[in-house]
This record gives sequence, structure tokens and C-alpha cells, in this order.
Amino acid sequence: MTADDVGAQFSNAERNILGEDEIELVSVGVDIGSSTSHLAFSKLTLEQRNARYVVTKRELVHESPIHFTPYVENADRENVIDSDGLAAFIKKTYEEAGLTHDDIDTGALILTGVAVLRRNARTIGELFADEAGKFVAVSAGDGLEATMAAHGSGAAARSDEVEGTVLNIDIGGGTTKFARCIGGHVAEVTAVEGGARLIVTDQNGAIERLEPTGAAYAEEVGVTLALGDKPSAEQLEKIADRMAMRIVEAAGLSPISPETEGLLRLPPLSDKTEVSALIFSGGVSEFVYGRADTTFGDLGPLIAKAVRARIDPLGLTIEEPRATIRATVIGASQYTIQVSGSTIFIDPEDTVPVRNVPVIAPDIDLTGEEIEPGALHQAIDVALNRLDLAHADQAVAVAFHWGGSATFKRLHDFCTGIREGLRDFTARDHPIILVNDGDVGGLLGLHLKEEMGVEAACISIDGIELNEFDFIDIGNLIPSSGAVPVVIKSLVFPASR
Repeated sequence: MTADDVGAQFSNAERNILGEDEIELVSVGVDIGSSTSHLAFSKLTLEQRNARYVVTKRELVHESPIHFTPYVENADRENVIDSDGLAAFIKKTYEEAGLTHDDIDTGALILTGVAVLRRNARTIGELFADEAGKFVAVSAGDGLEATMAAHGSGAAARSDEVEGTVLNIDIGGGTTKFARCIGGHVAEVTAVEGGARLIVTDQNGAIERLEPTGAAYAEEVGVTLALGDKPSAEQLEKIADRMAMRIVEAAGLSPISPETEGLLRLPPLSDKTEVSALIFSGGVSEFVYGRADTTFGDLGPLIAKAVRARIDPLGLTIEEPRATIRATVIGASQYTIQVSGSTIFIDPEDTVPVRNVPVIAPDIDLTGEEIEPGALHQAIDVALNRLDLAHADQAVAVAFHWGGSATFKRLHDFCTGIREGLRDFTARDHPIILVNDGDVGGLLGLHLKEEMGVEAACISIDGIELNEFDFIDIGNLIPSSGAVPVVIKSLVFPASR
């Protein structure tokens, strides 16, 4: 692989960033969810700092209106995403932005809710097939949605500025996600059934959409609903208040009932430390903060009012988010790094190239005298669950900061934790991929293969600092130098620093 080949991986064939001190990219963030979809085009300025490029400026070029995700009924009488309607919306947005697909250097495609389902994901993927090499595509479950919302709203960044916990509550169309943020990171997430569009009425007040969970909430308060019914304002307020009660309990702001636990989609929040600041995101947050006065026939305004009525008496500090309904990625940045061949380990060599490998960053301190394998294993589990990767049928890259000496015992304990933490992945024939910012890549790879006899393929590279929401490509070994080219694609959020 030549230097020109490496540059071509960065974006399109006409772009080569090697040797450029500053570059500009046009990036698009595409968010397609159960209820709404939207696009945002941004111009990103990246400056070269040491071996990598860092985003130094983000300029929003154009953002689409919030668009209700279109659906049609297929031959099996299932509601599936209307690919033609979605394609028309995307095409119109590009035209309004004055951009073509050829103008886009990179981007991020985020699928959430029912958009993740196989039949929908395949359809959506076909819409972006021509740009597959440019885009980072992420199927987000509840954990990743909660994590991304916390970064997009600014809650994660805010938690690095205050002492204690910042709680982000993302109230959407069908679910509400929670993220407890500490020290600039998302420490814990959960989600509960409950959202604005579980019950939707038309302009005459008749129910035109009724999800099973919405009907169940109604039954809880003694209201039986069916399509075409015209519930009273009082009935809808009771339903919204019951959802608000579940939301407040799931957030850990009041004792959680067995009924609320039964509606959780992830394990309940276990951290009970005091919340220093509370931030709302998601579509309903527009009403929580009094920014919206247009209703869409759903429960959004009523849920917002009921949530505030339950939370305001608690005396918590409610802060403004940096993004609300658009608390999602605004695109992706990309940059290329050459990794020194002297301290890397790849066995077998045909394990590379690999593309679009998601990065996890386990929260564990490796600077102490001893490394506890069990603690590392647990930290990997937490990181995988936070990004919805625990059951993913793809490789993941473990990023970490190595501190302290590289004694046999420390290497062995670390590699033991890695082997156990990634056992499910190696059992599915995925390679172990390790990335650290020091110079122990070769030692770790050798220890895994030669001292511990790990049969799985192994890639261990160093000299690179990675974070969650990074994705990496690792190219073939360059025969002349023994190095490997690494392309890093980092999701960019509207509230990221």
C-alpha cells in the first residue's frame, strides 16, 4: 500500500491529506429513527497535531427540518420504512443544502429504534450504498442511544465541569433513555418504555396510532383505547402523568416500583449519588424547556408538563442542553496515521485489513503496580454494554492507556483480562484488536500468542490515542517500512468540545 493509497482511504479518490497541516471536510450526519429523521451538514476544520488530525472548528452548513419517518405496509401487513419516501426526503435535503453526494467527504448514518430492524436496515443501507466507503454506519440500541444523547446534549461534557453527576434524560417517541455522566464520561445508562408517540391522534382528536405500550399505559389508569377512539383531554393527561411517573422512577429520582422495573429495557441505574445537574434531550425536551408550541397530535406537551410537575419540587438544577431533539451526531471526522512497525504485532498477517471497527475504551486505571484481570474483564463488559456491542457480530478494538512497567506479571494479568473480556468475540472468529498510546503493542501481542497460546488472530498496535465513538481501519503491512496505515473516523457531536 502506497502513501497515495492511504490518502485515498481518507475520503474520496481525489483527496490526499498526507502532508497537509489543515484540512476542511464536508460531513453529513443522518439520523433515522422510529419516529423522526433528520440530516445535518457541517464543515469541519481539522489541524494536524503530532501524528493525528484534530477537529478545531465545526460550522453547521445546513440542517433539515425534523421529518416524521415514513412508513408503508408490506405484503406481510407489517409497517416498514417507506424507502421511496425517505429517499425523496434525503434528496430534497441535499438540494436545499446546495450539495451533491460527490461534495460529501465523510459522514455518519445512525439508525435507531425500528430502523435497526433487519428489514428496514437493509432498505436504508441501499439508499447509501454508493457512499458506503465514506460513512460510518451505526445501529444504535437503547444503551448507545442513551450514550449518544448524553454527548449530543452536552451532558457528558458538562459533567467534566461540575462536581458530581449530570443526568441526561432523553424523552423520545417510544422510549426514554437515561445517562449518568461523571468526569466527562457516561458512567451508566438505562431506558424505559414511554414516549410521546405511543398514542397519536388526528386533527379531529381520533386515535390514528396506538402502540401496545401506549394502550397498556392507558389500561393502568383505567382507560381502554382503540384506533378511532376520541379520548378526552383528562384521560390523555392521566396517561401522560403515569408515563412521567415511570420516567422519574427510572431516572432514580424517586423509588422505583416493580411495575416500572418491568418496563425497563436495560438494567436499572445502580448509582445513587446525588445529581448535580439535570439535562433533557429528545423531541419532548422542546416542550420541557418551553421552546415549542406546535403539537403533532402526540403526548409530547402533556408528558413534558407532567415530568416538570414531578421534578420541579425536588429542587434539582435543570440546565439548558446544547442540543435537544438534534442531540445526535453531526457527522464524522477522519484522519490517517502511520503506525511504527517496530512495536506492533499482527498474527497472522492476513488478519488485516479491517474496516470500520468500533472502539471501546474500558474505564480502568493501568498505572498501578498491579492489574486485576477480573476488574479489566468487568470494565470491558460495561463498555460493550454502553455501546450496544456486547452481542455484536463484529470485531471491536480495545483502546487503553498503558502506564507503569511491562513486567511479565503485569502483561500476563492484562492479557488474561483481555482474553476473558473478549472471549465471546474470539469464539465467533473475530480477532483481538488492541490499541494503546504507549509502546507495548508488540509485547502484548507476543504474550497473548506465545505465552498464553491464544488461538484467535491478534492485532496489537500502539502510539495511538483513541476514544469511544472512534472507528478505525487498519490497512495491510507496508513492506518497505513494516508499518500499517490506520484511518480513524471519529463521530462528531454538536456539543463536543
